[in-house]
Amino acid sequence: MADHDRRHGGGSSYNPKKRRYREDDDFDRRGPPRHQQQRRFDAPPHVRVRKQLIAIAENPMRPWHDEAQAIATLFTDNWDDELLRANFVDLVLQLAVEQPLKTPFTAAVVLLANVARPEVVDLLLGKLAGLVEGGIRAGEWRAVKMYLKLLGCLQGCLEGEGVFPVLEELFARAVDLQTASSEDTIGTEIVKIILLTLPYVMVAAPGQWQQKAADLMEKTEIIASEPHTLQALVEPYHPESGEDNTAPSQSLIGVLQTQLQNEANNGWELACLPRPWELPLGEVEQQSKLDSAAKHALPTITVPETVVAGSRPLFPEVFFSVYQNQEVESVPPITSAASCLIRDALVDTINVLHINRNITARHLIDLDCYFAPRTFTARATPFDKIRDIEPPKSSWKPEDVAVDAVFSQLFQLPNAEHKLVYYHSVLTEACKLAPAAIAPSLGRAIRYLYRNSQRLDYELTNRFMDWFAHHLSNFGFTWKWTEWVDDVELPDIDPRKAFIRGAIDKEIRLSFAQRIKNTLPDPYKELISPDKEKDVPDFKFADDDTPFAAEGREIAALLKRKAPDEEIDAVIQRIQSLAIDRDLDALVASTDVFVTCVLHVGSKSLSHVLAAIERTKDRLADAGAASDAARGQIISATMAYWSAHPGVAVSIIEKLLNYSILTPATVINWALVARAGATRGEALATAHIYELVFNTVVKVTTRIRQLALKPTPTPTPTPTPQPDTAAAAAPENAPATLDAEVTSMRALFGAIEDALVSWAAGSKDEMMEASDGDGDGDGDGDGEHERLVRRWGERWLRVFRRRAAIEEAFLVEAARERARRAAEDEGEDEAAAAAGGAAGKGVEGQEMVVEGEGA
Repeated sequence: MADHDRRHGGGSSYNPKKRRYREDDDFDRRGPPRHQQQRRFDAPPHVRVRKQLIAIAENPMRPWHDEAQAIATLFTDNWDDELLRANFVDLVLQLAVEQPLKTPFTAAVVLLANVARPEVVDLLLGKLAGLVEGGIRAGEWRAVKMYLKLLGCLQGCLEGEGVFPVLEELFARAVDLQTASSEDTIGTEIVKIILLTLPYVMVAAPGQWQQKAADLMEKTEIIASEPHTLQALVEPYHPESGEDNTAPSQSLIGVLQTQLQNEANNGWELACLPRPWELPLGEVEQQSKLDSAAKHALPTITVPETVVAGSRPLFPEVFFSVYQNQEVESVPPITSAASCLIRDALVDTINVLHINRNITARHLIDLDCYFAPRTFTARATPFDKIRDIEPPKSSWKPEDVAVDAVFSQLFQLPNAEHKLVYYHSVLTEACKLAPAAIAPSLGRAIRYLYRNSQRLDYELTNRFMDWFAHHLSNFGFTWKWTEWVDDVELPDIDPRKAFIRGAIDKEIRLSFAQRIKNTLPDPYKELISPDKEKDVPDFKFADDDTPFAAEGREIAALLKRKAPDEEIDAVIQRIQSLAIDRDLDALVASTDVFVTCVLHVGSKSLSHVLAAIERTKDRLADAGAASDAARGQIISATMAYWSAHPGVAVSIIEKLLNYSILTPATVINWALVARAGATRGEALATAHIYELVFNTVVKVTTRIRQLALKPTPTPTPTPTPQPDTAAAAAPENAPATLDAEVTSMRALFGAIEDALVSWAAGSKDEMMEASDGDGDGDGDGDGEHERLVRRWGERWLRVFRRRAAIEEAFLVEAARERARRAAEDEGEDEAAAAAGGAAGKGVEGQEMVVEGEGA
């Protein structure tokens, strides 16, 4: 035992139990027997190539050329695998439209594979040319742009002028379209595609096509330099008359044209674009092989004489940024081509990958992996530290660039490409993936938008409000509200105060009042009334001092026990008799009591109120059909009952519109005439009033768009529909229904125009009466109040004039599309008839034989 102790130092730290864990009986180091070992499985080549190609450039620690070379070698070494060849070409084309940030890297793999297997380029070009031609015919201009970008990256291995003849032919179509109509947007889109393709051509074949590019840009300048006639519709800023627009927006193609001309003067440096096909300087032999690889002829791509807009509406684009006028450039300046090239790749990624917000957010976080080294500063660099960065080092924050791209789509006019909540979710996921990097960038974006909220288009201000509240709801409703505490003292009609009130209301909708109250500093708590903390509003007829209190309680009790209509009718008749005795409108008084009782019975949840409306919809419809005043009272009663939670009231009114109990014209008249007049125009500064009107207009225009896009059916005699099926059968008579709906829509926009013009011009009776005083007789603040009301009228007017113009343009395009389809169908019918006649002549003898045999 002593010897054993000496071997281990004889110290007290020796633990004799340790030896037990080293005994062969307790732990066998030899592993399991051979027959029990799991066999190593190597995936087939097409699986490995697919996996590596999809993940190309995602690892910042691996050099691009090594990754591209490894994939190309794996592909060419297994060239005999037919499945691999087919999958490789299809995957390259798929990645070009699904992950556009990786286009230069997939092109590099193709160029490296071209050294050993030139056949792969011929296979790729054959399919690519067909896809470009098909995209042009179908009007899928985004896909055309991304395919042409891939072709531009392959310019170095193309024979002759490569992609330039296609660009020249596309420009010829753009000129024809612009000559035919100054409002054409397809030609503008084509010019944008040409300008965004040129940089990739120039980096793929440096020093070879400078004159050709200069000649093409000299032509595009004719279209790019002219402001589009529709650009005013998509202008994101709406400054007051006489106000200096400190952040004017510029046309995207105009900016891009200027940027590329500057790049041409500097020898097409294009420092931000990656060049993964360029091998390290030490690999001279490999680079020479790459430069001398086979050249390939690009198959002919025919551009049709007539091109179409496609399924995605086209409008002029402006360059919008939430990081303008900063002390330090954290995003590429508008004078740099990097601002448009990086933005374009990001925007395509965001809109194409809308099926998966998580992957989209990951691409945004990894933005710096897909552009040239030293394009951006290090990730998560604090904004304060950027000031210390000295040229030539970049001060561009990748997080700012990514956030800026998302906001450019969230604030796109006239409509965002996808539902707004998608862009909300992308920013949320990005913030969750990299909170230390994204959160500060979002904070500066929020401050910029808040400072400029009164100058933003009012529709964009409301989009900002919705996103702001939604975003805070995902992160504990935390925000530095103390920064805006001084604005709480502003009048409610001030744009900044209106934004604060609207944002808090939307936060409460997403949570509950007490929780939101606990997240706010004390000055803000006054904005949350005690009524907002109640789950169910007070029933006004519970108070005996309220007119018709007893009758109201009686109707509520009858509704709760689902009493027959006769019992309810008796109480309503009594209310109307009492109203006449008091010189009140009998129908309005009974409608107010009945609607309030219905809302009270269904106050537990939206499903409860829908059930209550469903049971009483006939009575509500009859009341609404009786007079305009009764329809207006339905809205007034709803808004009054849910005054503490206006979001609920707006939802209920939308349901009443669906049931045809209310009409869109009633909603517009109530909001912009009755309600706005009763508040001397202050209702125009209330977010939920705008929401009510905007949602009503969207409901009407959506219905018309569905009818306009519906194919015109072949006229066939149909039985007269029964009353209960008339609504369902209406779309079958699409043209007649469409004409009637369009007439109603135009009348609705006309009513909005008439109401808002008066507010914007200051000629409303309520404003004229108040021009000499503010209600106290002293006149203090009336000038400022009137100015703000007029400003709100102008902002509303701009939104709905744009909406009206867009719908009229849509109807024109829809009519053209229906005419085109009808012509195609007629041509197909004539061809089928001709073919049938020829076939009849060919089988005439056989028919006679058959008849003879039958006889």
